[in-house]
Amino acid sequence: MDALFPGAPAVVDWGLERMEAALEELANPQHRYRCLHVGGTNGKGSVASTWSSILTRHGHRTGLYTSPHLCSFRERIMIDGRPVAASLLTAAATRLRPLAHRLRMSFFEATTLLALHVFAEEGVECACIEVGLGGRLDATNVITPEVTAITNVALDHQEYLGDTLEEIAREKAGIIKPGVPCVTAEGRPAVLAVLEARAAAAGAPFHRVDPWHDISRLRLGPRGTRFRFRTASDGSLELETPLPGAHQAVNAALAVRALELLRPTPPATAMREGVAAVRWPGRGQIRRVGERLFVFDVAHNTAGVEALVRVLADLAPPRPLVLLTGILGDKDWSRMLPPLVDLADRAVFTNPASAPAGRSWNPAEVAARVARGTPVEVVADVRAALGRATELCRAGTVVVTGSCHTVGDVLLLMGLSPFSPDRGCQFNLPH
Repeated sequence: MDALFPGAPAVVDWGLERMEAALEELANPQHRYRCLHVGGTNGKGSVASTWSSILTRHGHRTGLYTSPHLCSFRERIMIDGRPVAASLLTAAATRLRPLAHRLRMSFFEATTLLALHVFAEEGVECACIEVGLGGRLDATNVITPEVTAITNVALDHQEYLGDTLEEIAREKAGIIKPGVPCVTAEGRPAVLAVLEARAAAAGAPFHRVDPWHDISRLRLGPRGTRFRFRTASDGSLELETPLPGAHQAVNAALAVRALELLRPTPPATAMREGVAAVRWPGRGQIRRVGERLFVFDVAHNTAGVEALVRVLADLAPPRPLVLLTGILGDKDWSRMLPPLVDLADRAVFTNPASAPAGRSWNPAEVAARVARGTPVEVVADVRAALGRATELCRAGTVVVTGSCHTVGDVLLLMGLSPFSPDRGCQFNLPH
């Protein structure tokens, strides 16, 4: 990954000036295709990938830009549901590297520039773009979308976005553009007031998905989530997403409602088929390997953990349930971990090898503070931790969570890297 833009700092460096200058030198490739933009705290990638799946089935050549990745950088830049070839990305990055270096672009800025450039070079017709962090000053906020979506607002990245929900909402509302329709699934009055005020100031039509009003007949199972969605035209669609959980029904409904605002609107057939075919690994991903069930979920903040706990409660996977987790040190683990530990029969804390060195946590210290009735073991090496978790699990369930790094490292160890040929479990599970 670093080889694409060596030396580019992996830091948050607010401001759009570098992106705008770089795009101007490239004759603004982002203007050569239609864009959709999604921000929010959780669910952004689920919405963007659902958009991509629907638009591809509607016959469009569709780009998808998300971050971070699980196992391979190529997951970030996809066309028609497939990662762009490594050779193509490398060649494009080589051409862009002098420009990115001269403008002192951060790594995320450079990779965003790479995605927008590659989409134009490869003839993409529609690009589904996920905000990286915040919204107002995020590198992706240089596009002019035809539809904007804001999933929700929760406490995360407070060091950058603010200490209150209202402050964070103001940053996320920064992607709302003049005259561009915006739709959200957020329902809390204080947060809604911020989003509505920004939309009114921008003259942007504002819409909301109300889960209690627009979603009915919700049925959850290990193969996904079925529900009925009330459309903008007061009709209804029977939808099924392979992503499990009531929150994924909301994400799918938000994606569909946003596309109802697009002109021309994808037909109902494309909506149903696209929702059903979406692939977004590591989000409630369920996989049986031998006699054990594995659940992979990147829940990396308190709201994500709450959603995962609800999914596990609804699915009631076989016991014993073993938690395998590694969390970045700057996350609110004191609030994230107790609900997961309380739900588990045993827990194994580890340190994902791919986690940035400066953001590592101290699993032994955390274990001593959060362990209550559930036995917690600390196994720093991820491979050894996976072995211990599967041994403790017997014929039950291992829940792998805490960050993209943890889930990605375990998927790689098990030979289950997303979007690559499925080679089955390469890790020697205990018998």
